[in-house]
Amino acid sequence: MARTLAGRRLVIATHNKGKLREIEALLAPFGVDCVGAPALGLSEPEETGVIFEENAALKARAAMRATGLPALADDSGLAVRALGGAPGIHSARWAGPQRDFARAMALVEERLVDISDRRAYFVAVLALAWPEGAVDLFRGEAHGALVWPPRGDHGFGYDAMFLPEGGARTFGEMEPAAKHAISHRARAFAKLRAALLDV
Repeated sequence: MARTLAGRRLVIATHNKGKLREIEALLAPFGVDCVGAPALGLSEPEETGVIFEENAALKARAAMRATGLPALADDSGLAVRALGGAPGIHSARWAGPQRDFARAMALVEERLVDISDRRAYFVAVLALAWPEGAVDLFRGEAHGALVWPPRGDHGFGYDAMFLPEGGARTFGEMEPAAKHAISHRARAFAKLRAALLDV
């Protein structure tokens, strides 16, 4: 029998309020009862993977084992072509322990001084860990370029410096619904939806 998320209780294994809001909004139409990791007192496991898929699966499995419920985790980040894909899986770490993404964006900009290639892309991998042991993975990417100074106060993370391909507004300038339509997370979610919700 095919697995489905519709109508089930699901742990969202993140302590990032912005990610939690986005994922809850994407799942809202499907009757999924979402509960965030902070509400359950779950700690954040150490991210020891070397690719997004490994870290997403690690976080989802940890939350599933702690609760006995299906758990959805996201691992995402910004990859800058001229920086060899950095900050990549270390995107949150560049913001430091205080999660200061103004600092993180400034670090990216410092490394791009005198570099004309501003191409970058966001990656999001959603991992869904099931109590029976399976883990489903879904990857989405959003390509674009970086601008400076940052623009807009919507979104979170590096959104204010990311201009999607063909767009005139950064993710930070977009209303949430507009970003949801084209974001890396939305693209990963579309794959999850096709596999686990459209049944």
